[in-house]
Amino acid sequence: MELIVNLLGGLGLFLFGMNFMSQGLQKAAGARLRSILEAMTKNKIIAVLFGALFTAIIQSSGATTVMVVSFVNTGIMSLAQSVGIIFGANIGTTITSQLVAFNLTGVAPFILFVGAVFVMFGKKPMLKKVGEVLLGFGALFMGISLMKDAMADLKDYQAVMDVLGSMDNPIVGILFGTAITVVVQSSSVTVSILLLMASQGLIDLPVCFYVILGCNIGSCTPAVLASLDAKKDAKRAALIHVMFNVLGMVIIGILMAFGMKYFEEFILRVSGSDVGRCVANADTFFKIFQTIIFLPLSAQFVAMTRRLIPGEDQEEKEYQLLYIGKQNIFSPSTAVVETTQEIERMGKMARENLSLAMEAFFDGDQKKINRVYEVENQIDFLSKEITDYLVKINQLQLPVVDARRIGALFHVVSDIERIGDHAENMADAAIKSHEENLKFTKKGEKEIREMHQKTMIILEKSMEMFTTLDKKNVPDILELENSIDSMERELQQNHVKRMAKGKCLPMTGILFTDLVTGLERVADHATNIAFSILEGDPEGALQGN
Repeated sequence: MELIVNLLGGLGLFLFGMNFMSQGLQKAAGARLRSILEAMTKNKIIAVLFGALFTAIIQSSGATTVMVVSFVNTGIMSLAQSVGIIFGANIGTTITSQLVAFNLTGVAPFILFVGAVFVMFGKKPMLKKVGEVLLGFGALFMGISLMKDAMADLKDYQAVMDVLGSMDNPIVGILFGTAITVVVQSSSVTVSILLLMASQGLIDLPVCFYVILGCNIGSCTPAVLASLDAKKDAKRAALIHVMFNVLGMVIIGILMAFGMKYFEEFILRVSGSDVGRCVANADTFFKIFQTIIFLPLSAQFVAMTRRLIPGEDQEEKEYQLLYIGKQNIFSPSTAVVETTQEIERMGKMARENLSLAMEAFFDGDQKKINRVYEVENQIDFLSKEITDYLVKINQLQLPVVDARRIGALFHVVSDIERIGDHAENMADAAIKSHEENLKFTKKGEKEIREMHQKTMIILEKSMEMFTTLDKKNVPDILELENSIDSMERELQQNHVKRMAKGKCLPMTGILFTDLVTGLERVADHATNIAFSILEGDPEGALQGN
């Protein structure tokens, strides 16, 4: 009974440490690494290397592949670009078993203590995240220590040895590795436990090789589950992950069936006869070997997934979320990226609707006016849904950089929604203008069009700054904002003069004033959107109404 308690306690501590360390690494470095990940996909070899490095750092191939599937789903990354990262992630995940192969249980209590001090007394968020990583790392090796001690006594239980001995059959070994990894959803965990069992003499080395192949197949579970309700290219990305490991299992399995003796001798030679290290090295060797033979065939992998998952996605419905929501992949590491894309989509709608509303005002096209109202309803829908989603993810443990940005995203959604309202106001003005036959003078119309053009430019530059996080547009935006403010005052004065001379009616004057004021407020909202990426507004917060 004591043996089972120690074994389960050690396993629980190991799983907790593994998960806590992985989450801490993702929160501490996830946002920065993610941005690099997006850029490292143009060259296949660089993509593989960075995929391996990224996964080695965050200690989770599942998190990496889910992130990649999410990027493909949202269009940040193409299917072809995802191949190298997926292959690299399979190599990077072997770093965990390599770490476990080192006997670090002696220093684990000290690492645990340092991590606890950082978490409890650290002032800065980043220091606390580092503390979580150390706490998880220490707990992981404390768990290993408990499991090692418990496993040393398992040899005395003949029933256990009989069950483990039944895995001499390669198929049984592969199925066992697959089933266990599907349950825990981490090949790093199962291979590490396998390593401990082998080092205690509970499982023979040849059996371990087949179990590893099964673990690799089971590691595809997180990506497959994440892609179930995603777009077809995202499903194809998950399928590439599955094909990499299934085809690798077939090829390596066949080679081992005919040359197990030579492979075992090779692994023992490079590992210095350390059985635990043999398991870790075999895991790494399999993944590198698979990458070497499959990387030149990456185009064929993509083509095969298109045959197995044919067709294209249906056209989007108007009232739906494209990048977030129940039908999309959810991962804390990519939640803010996907929300930003949804906001970018909302901003594009608002900008196009503002342009359409101005056209409708001058040509009186009822279809355009109706379309403005329809799009405004869409914008209101997106505003509510994105806001609800931001509330939800704000309660989660996000990467530090992402967590800081949540507050600004709330304000950006509000600013875009208000821009949509101003477009609707223009549509209202268009109806009133044509029902009452109210006309501007040629000079007045020209002034409105010029101001509208400047407003569209500042809105475009602001959305670009928001989505790219690039500050290069700040000088242009400040200049445009000041210009539009001055223009608003000048146009109001010009129109008062025209009214005084009897060139236009009082009701026309009201419409003109409303349009000019609305455009100036749109420019204020646009400036707020741009400055949302900054620590502070260079000229003070510009509040639109």
